[in-house]
Amino acid sequence: MSGGFARHRRSGQVIANFTGFEADLLRSLASQLVELLRNEAAVPRDTADPFEALMDFSGPTVEPEDPVLARLFPTAYPGDEESSSEFRRFTEGTLRDGKAKAACTVIDGLEEAGLPPELTEDGLMIDVELDEPTAETWLRSFTDLRLALATRLEVEEGDEDFWHALPDEDPRAQAHDIYEWVGYLQETLVDALSG
Repeated sequence: MSGGFARHRRSGQVIANFTGFEADLLRSLASQLVELLRNEAAVPRDTADPFEALMDFSGPTVEPEDPVLARLFPTAYPGDEESSSEFRRFTEGTLRDGKAKAACTVIDGLEEAGLPPELTEDGLMIDVELDEPTAETWLRSFTDLRLALATRLEVEEGDEDFWHALPDEDPRAQAHDIYEWVGYLQETLVDALSG
């Protein structure tokens, strides 16, 4: 997998080089996250009046049933159902939209760097250059992607031996490798932003 992110000495941009396969995988993960985030009633409704949209607090009041969404949008006040419900109603729709937009930024960045709509070419390399605000958006999206993958895989602290004992052909091992790769990208991006 790729060498991760680094800061370009001259331009100051945050850069990464992906194979076509890696870029396509990252786009697929981000697309699945967008679909999950937007495939529920919590997304703010489109409206002709921007003020009305801004003042629309008709969001969900209960924790999402999907475990990934429940992890991405945890209960704010455990044990206080009324306060948690109110907090969720006022915030979750906007938070979902922000997370979906961050994932779309990853998709757009990969496609602007040359990733075609459908990957058909072997040996394709994608060079991504990000300014600092865009790199921070990618970082937030990597965090969401890792949480989503960890939740789906039921990753727990201290269970590394279980994952490393799985045979390579086990789909769970392959998914865990992707989870670790996204973690690696996240770590190198943090280093690039702080360096």
